[in-house]
Amino acid sequence: MNRWSYILVRVLQVIPTFFVVMALVFVMVRLLPGDPTSAILGERATEELIARANKELGLDKPVIVQFGIFVGRFFRGDLGESINLKVPVFRLILERMPVTLFLTLYAAILAVVLAVPLAFVAALRKDTLTDAIIRGVFQIGLSMPVFYIGLQLLTVLAARLRWFPVGGYGEGFWEHLRYLFLPALTLGFNLAAILMRNLRASILEVLQSEYVDFARAKGLPVSLILGRHVLRNAVISTVTLFGLNIGGLIGGAVITESVFAIPGVGRLMVESIFGRDYPVIQGLTLTFAVLVSLTFILTDVVHAQLDPRVEVA
Repeated sequence: MNRWSYILVRVLQVIPTFFVVMALVFVMVRLLPGDPTSAILGERATEELIARANKELGLDKPVIVQFGIFVGRFFRGDLGESINLKVPVFRLILERMPVTLFLTLYAAILAVVLAVPLAFVAALRKDTLTDAIIRGVFQIGLSMPVFYIGLQLLTVLAARLRWFPVGGYGEGFWEHLRYLFLPALTLGFNLAAILMRNLRASILEVLQSEYVDFARAKGLPVSLILGRHVLRNAVISTVTLFGLNIGGLIGGAVITESVFAIPGVGRLMVESIFGRDYPVIQGLTLTFAVLVSLTFILTDVVHAQLDPRVEVA
């Protein structure tokens, strides 16, 4: 099987996965404690009002019938209407998704900027104090949950030193960069630690290979050896690991956007869960599933281009 057939197989594998996710999401959101009508009506909720609201929302029908309606609407491009906000779910996602995508991309770039040079420094200075410090700092960050890192950055750099805003999104590209720096660093630090450790180990392995020794024997400049021979071969496994962890960035945005009051889909997800807004939860979860699946496919494409050995499944 050539590499393009390999990629096509990966694309086809996404389709059944997506349908499984659709069914699981539909069932699991209905297992949440409480119900939308009680959340909407609050203290005014009576059995009569709840029954009337359930009928208006279509929640009085059997779950299998509700699922059939949901699937039918989905294939017509309709994700339903928010129970709480009374606006189409698709419109809500379109309004807030750019913020989350910007934050995720920002975090990914920061992770790469931190991981790649520090991995080279740590590998080239193996078992020195520099190597120990780099690995130690990232190990501390890797052992901390995302929300704790965010709270510490928010407390020290935003609230105490006032170097960055404490929350929000800002207006315009440059303000977006400034407002989202701390949230992006919060999201990207754990990923940077994972990438750094993996890339350092790969660099050390490649440095001991015969073709690198041959390149040194030919008298090639060190920069050329590191760039053309070492980095190209060492980065293959790191690219795969990077793609697999992008899903973690998207999931981490749910918490990070809440901590930093960012108006993205992550914060919308939290608000919808508390409000038992089934259509929004379903729509957002399916959107996350699509984004993660597309990221995995893109990772496979890049991996196939970097590694000529990807010829068979």
